[in-house]
Amino acid sequence: MPAHLDQQPLTYAPVGLTRGITPVPEGMHASGTSRIVGGPEVFERACDFVLGLGMQRAVGARVQAPDRPLEVGDTVVMTLGVRGRGLRIPTRVVYVVRETDRRGFAYGTLPGHPERGEELFLVERLASGETRVSVSAVSAPGRWFTRLAGPLGRGVQRAASWRYVDSVRRHCRAG
Repeated sequence: MPAHLDQQPLTYAPVGLTRGITPVPEGMHASGTSRIVGGPEVFERACDFVLGLGMQRAVGARVQAPDRPLEVGDTVVMTLGVRGRGLRIPTRVVYVVRETDRRGFAYGTLPGHPERGEELFLVERLASGETRVSVSAVSAPGRWFTRLAGPLGRGVQRAASWRYVDSVRRHCRAG
């Protein structure tokens, strides 16, 4: 893990945007995707997959992260591309959810990330017993190419969110 990233500030404020407690700042947009991935029998399996960064790996990202449960302040760097070349996506864990019926984490963007903002990955056991996975983001373009992409970039972000939640569904079915 590049040590210099640990010293870098987040590229947005305020932290906690995906908690829904503050209005979306001007110039940013909120998006979210959720899906039922099974019944109560898949809750723990889904939690382990999400907290182990399985969603990111399942969509083709190479992931550098601590080899332990995620904690606030951890740096997570994903790379999309081939043979060490590609888009580096640096993030920092800004909060972790560890409740009886809700587990997940959110990370915020660091310099070099194509977006500027925060993304939450959450597994919930609903009152009905079903297990739901959600991905929520509050973000704005962070680099020249994402600014240039405009609405197309938001479409790419929505597609990635759907791929994330679908990867959890596939993982739970495979078990």
